[in-house]
Amino acid sequence: MAEIGIGIVGAGYMGKAHSVAMAAVGAVFDTPLRPRLEMICTTTEAGAAEKARAFGFARGTADWRKLVADPRVEAVVIASPQDTHCEIALAALALGKPVLCEKPLATTLAECRKMVAAAKTSGAANMTGFNYIRTPASQLAREIIAAGEIGEITYLRGEHTEDFLSDPALPADWRTRARANGNMGDLSPHIINAALALAGPIDRLIADIETVHKTRQGPNGPEAVTNDDQAQIMCRFAGGAMGALFISRVATGRKMGYTYDIFGTRGAIRFDQEDQNALWLYKGEARTDRQGFTKMLTGPLHPDYKPFCLGPGHGTGYQDQIIIEARDFLKAIATRTPVWPTFHDGMLVNQVIEAAFLSAAEKRWVSVNEL
Repeated sequence: MAEIGIGIVGAGYMGKAHSVAMAAVGAVFDTPLRPRLEMICTTTEAGAAEKARAFGFARGTADWRKLVADPRVEAVVIASPQDTHCEIALAALALGKPVLCEKPLATTLAECRKMVAAAKTSGAANMTGFNYIRTPASQLAREIIAAGEIGEITYLRGEHTEDFLSDPALPADWRTRARANGNMGDLSPHIINAALALAGPIDRLIADIETVHKTRQGPNGPEAVTNDDQAQIMCRFAGGAMGALFISRVATGRKMGYTYDIFGTRGAIRFDQEDQNALWLYKGEARTDRQGFTKMLTGPLHPDYKPFCLGPGHGTGYQDQIIIEARDFLKAIATRTPVWPTFHDGMLVNQVIEAAFLSAAEKRWVSVNEL
């Protein structure tokens, strides 16, 4: 059984999630290619040594360049802040090493394009980390749409809403100080990715983006919040469907509001990540007195559920989405075949984000291909 040495840059929330996924993926999916936890990188040598011990890596380092250059690190997972993504990815790809990069792919569209070009030149496997679309329920939704079961899509309403900054008394921190860390950089990539996966490319859009809580208490007194709290995007998909997206980090009461409603000419789909093991399906061909949404609980017959659990309705969780992602990354490496979403797919999400910022600034409809 072949092994591959994994290096992970970042040992925080997502670094731990990817570490656990790489440790578990071989057993869950019986992958022909098995990860070997080789090196993890965080900000200090002492911290890196501790995370290596806790997560099961052979070594730790405070220098991502050392990790990328190490010959025993054969593939790199980037789980560090987004302003580091481009430089790390370019260095790894220059050495021909496969890269799984957390979303958003980079801080700017220009950086994304550099990463896509480098990946093409390298020929190495590359993926962008969009995990929510990998739930068995959302994979099922994509199958239903592709099979034409709800007909042609006429409208998609999606949102990603959370409330972790809804309290105006919360102090300023890294989340409130750079555009890349705002709501559009943090939450919007997930639901934009979902919209593209479910309804296809977005042709044009008009957006409104705002900062609700304009100041927060900093260490030296009140300071301006320099990024956005919420946004709304009205769009038209290339396939003709209408759409609307709402993204907010100040949506009081919402903890994981990654939701979508999709209406078609023959039926409809409804999903809510806070109930991630269920998909609601409406079929228009049912007789009038039997029509209505049916709640389908995911189970072993649905995509990527059975490796985790044999009981219908027992459910999968957040960490399982990352394990599915790890399986896909290993598959891309082993088969030398691109597995969605690639860096190019990640770039398309950033392109929509940039179009939204341009639309909000100029108060007009923007064609996504303008950028």
